[in-house]
Amino acid sequence: MDTRLTAEQDEIRRTLRGLLRKRCGSPELRTALDSPAGYDPLLWTALADRLGLPGLALPERYGGVGCTITDLALACEETGRCLAPSPLLATSVLTAPLVLDLGTQTQRAELLPRLAAGTLTATLAVSGPSLATALALTSANAGYSAGGGRAGGVQARHRADGWWLYGQVDQVLDGHSAGLLLVAAHTGGFARSRTLLFLVQANAEGLVRTRQTALDATRPQGRVQLREVRAELLGEEHTEVLPALAALGDRVAAVLAAEAVGAADRVLEQTVEYVGRREQFGRRIGSFQAVKHQLADVYVAVQAARSASCYAAWATAQGERVGGLALAQALEALRCAAAEGVQLHGGIGFTWEHDVQLYFKRAAGDELLFGPVHRLRDRAAETAGLFGGGEVAV
Repeated sequence: MDTRLTAEQDEIRRTLRGLLRKRCGSPELRTALDSPAGYDPLLWTALADRLGLPGLALPERYGGVGCTITDLALACEETGRCLAPSPLLATSVLTAPLVLDLGTQTQRAELLPRLAAGTLTATLAVSGPSLATALALTSANAGYSAGGGRAGGVQARHRADGWWLYGQVDQVLDGHSAGLLLVAAHTGGFARSRTLLFLVQANAEGLVRTRQTALDATRPQGRVQLREVRAELLGEEHTEVLPALAALGDRVAAVLAAEAVGAADRVLEQTVEYVGRREQFGRRIGSFQAVKHQLADVYVAVQAARSASCYAAWATAQGERVGGLALAQALEALRCAAAEGVQLHGGIGFTWEHDVQLYFKRAAGDELLFGPVHRLRDRAAETAGLFGGGEVAV
């Protein structure tokens, strides 16, 4: 593994950081969060037109840049630094890879160029206990079901005129604004129960979408209600969806780990800057030994998480599944950095006016969506077979 950035990777990082510094400062971020979509469409257009970010990891034959998941993770580290609200995670990390892996040739040719260009946004709507379960991040997803009937979730019925969906999915990332929904639905009844993926257009009749109040406002979420909505099956009816979701989960974890590292690094920078100028008892608080120790511990945690994140991004591109463990370490580092940041900022750290509370909410929100940390580690241990012999470490 070569830890040095290539010239292309260094250019991606430099250009993206410069663009986000100009277009996604604190005032711009808060304005975007208060908008109906929850993000700035002009910033999304700039990311697509100037950097090709939505199609960074898509093949060139479909209008993408043709880079690897490593390059996408590197880019997401920069978006994580400023908590940039955008459809990038839902569109390019969750949805586009599934269309590429499972879609028919016609579906790929129709959808992927638009997703790569950023003219079409998309999201993955997964019902059930949590998105982390479907992606096999916290447990094996072999027993996952999209629900249906009295169990809730989404039910798919095949009629003479096509597929129809009925049900509801809560907590869908960008579910209120995405132009395309990729919905996991249950079909086949009890005897032949299966989970399949369906494409639903934003203007489909019977589709009702409502923006939800989320703990982390930088990740806008929506409730999706499907009231007899016409849908198009992704791929073929014999397509195995659950293994594809599990494979996607590791790639998603690697990208999220890089994003969390970027956020942790930035909140640490903000805290160091603050304690270097805040005075108490006639001294700058950064000169107190206890404060130095706190920040040193955070620095070590962030750097360790960065190492794990870099390895996960590289290893995922080689087919090795270590994303979940890297995500656990990165989320723990972000939680630690954000908590210490709030404490060392004092009273202002708890206020809406200061940005440090946004990083704390990002840490908590990501654990609710993709964690928690102890479950991610437990799943990694289970996958590695550490306790397969029934022995318990004392």
